[in-house]
Amino acid sequence: MTHLVHLPNAHSAALPPEQPKPTSLTGQSESTLEVWSDGRAETGIWECEPGSFTAVRDGHHEVCQILAGRATLTGEDGQVVELAPGSTIVLPDGWRGTWDVHETIRKTYVMMPAAR
Repeated sequence: MTHLVHLPNAHSAALPPEQPKPTSLTGQSESTLEVWSDGRAETGIWECEPGSFTAVRDGHHEVCQILAGRATLTGEDGQVVELAPGSTIVLPDGWRGTWDVHETIRKTYVMMPAAR
């Protein structure tokens, strides 16, 4: 039987303890609550404190909805996107760039495998 997964309020959901962000350029921490996964796709809530880090999307796409905070994304191609509460962003397979987090940011995300 397949069960519905429900998270009443992603804005205030308790997250696990923060951990050092592995790709941080400035030493910040992050926290991730995986809400659902089938082994290929996953969804959850992620939060990261101010600072800068690199990101690579290889083999999957990510769709994010920003709940709180502000950040600037700069792709290796030079595209710059400002994120704020209410922003939706799609990071497609192959995207590479830098996140500059100005205010602690919280997002919901969905990661799905890219077709190969």
